[in-house]
Formats: sequence, structure tokens, C-alpha cells
Amino acid sequence: MYINPTLFNEFIHSKEILWLGIDFTLAKFSRNGFDLSQDTLRTILNEWNQLVISDQKKYDIRMSFRKPIMSYDLARVTKANKSVRVGNILCDNIRIETMHTDEQICAYVCGLDTPQTHRFALLFIVESFDTSSKTGAVWVALTDTGSHEPVLCEKFLKVPGGFGLKNYWGRIFYNLLFDIRSHAYYRWESLVKPPEGNGNN
Repeated sequence: MYINPTLFNEFIHSKEILWLGIDFTLAKFSRNGFDLSQDTLRTILNEWNQLVISDQKKYDIRMSFRKPIMSYDLARVTKANKSVRVGNILCDNIRIETMHTDEQICAYVCGLDTPQTHRFALLFIVESFDTSSKTGAVWVALTDTGSHEPVLCEKFLKVPGGFGLKNYWGRIFYNLLFDIRSHAYYRWESLVKPPEGNGNN
């Protein structure tokens, strides 16, 4: 994972966060289990993005990231996800441990044209949905929109659950936000917390 201590400390004290959506342009899906037409793929990518918007109590970004105010702008991911093709996203063998590095994801985030309506913006980047291991790999990417610097990039592995393709894999995002709310955010805070005794008297 990557974390910028200075910027994350500033993020901790910010009251707002901009939700940019779920980016599937780098994703790979296991061929077995995703027998989709191009139209169906486009529809379900949009549906996964709408989950967070339509059910904000269940997919609670504000609670997970300790922010009283959340705005959203899905324009970029909506446009980008339209470029995803069935022939490119389906894969016979997925090796989660060797797909993307922290450096690659940070570089990808730095190159994005991010709205500057808020200081900090959050993007989920799906790396893989694998039916064989029943695992979804998703990068959590937090950026400073002014400088385009990455604040945080970390990959999480989560299990799906439920009935129907949309709900089954949509569970990944619920489990991810629950992990952040319950565990990961505390861990991030501890990583950037100044050592005791170094504070100002």
C-alpha cells in the first residue's frame, strides 16, 4: 500500500469527500461465470456504480471515511467504463498477486482529470472479479484534487455474496466499506500518527 502521511493527516481533518465512483477500466473478470454480452456488461457496470448512490445508508462512504459531507461526480467513470469491452475484460486465469503494483495504481490516479470541487476525492478501482477463488480485488484510491497527488492507494481482497450477478459481486463493495469503517481507517490513522512525545507543548 501507499500512504502520504502529510496529506492523509490533512484529509483526517477535512469534513468533505468527493465520491468518483467505481472504475472498471483496469479490471479482469474470470471467463467462467461472466458470460456477458457487451450491452449486459455496460448495464451491470452502471448498476454497480449506482449501488452506492441509491443506497447510501448501506454503502456508507461518509461513515467509513469519517466525513459528514459526501458529494459525488460519476461523469468520468461513466464515460471511462463505456470503453470496457467483453473481449478485453474476460480472462482465463487471474493471478491476484501479480496484477498491479502500488506504483502503477498511483501513477494511474495521478493521470486522471479529477474534478476540483472538493479537496479530496475517492475512487474505487476494480482489479479483478474471480469466480474460481470467489474473490474480488479492489483498490481504494484517495487523491488530492488540487495537486493530483495520491493520498492513499491500497488493494483489498473481499468475498462476494448474495443472489444474482449484480448483488453477488456488489457485496464486494459493502464488505470493503465495512472493513474500512471497522478496521482499515484506524490502521491508516495509526500509520500517520506522530510518535508520542513529538507534539507541541
